[in-house]
Amino acid sequence: MSNIRTSVKCHCGQRVISRDVMQTGYYLRLFGPSYVYVKYRCSRCRKLGEQFIKQEEWEAGILKDSTEELAQDDKERFDTLGAIDINEVIDFHFALENLSTMDGLDPAPPAKKVKQRSSTER
Repeated sequence: MSNIRTSVKCHCGQRVISRDVMQTGYYLRLFGPSYVYVKYRCSRCRKLGEQFIKQEEWEAGILKDSTEELAQDDKERFDTLGAIDINEVIDFHFALENLSTMDGLDPAPPAKKVKQRSSTER
């Protein structure tokens, strides 16, 4: 099991990311572990907080917000679908208006293969 910390969290449970951080610094000690000081304002509860993290547990990626939640095969599948056009949005809107219960929903039809235009075609 790794000693690497995966995130910094506020007392309210919110994950602290780089935009919440006000100040970072090093607290170096001659004997014992050195620490990284992180001062932040929580984006959920708006309270100021601070934490000392052991330097060997610190890495810059701790404060990065992970936005990639898709598996690679899902990402490729969505890329082949192309952009959602206005007609699909309108059809979806009318389908939602006519929906009375969730029981009448049909499973999603298989995705159409759309040829991607290259940037040289115009």
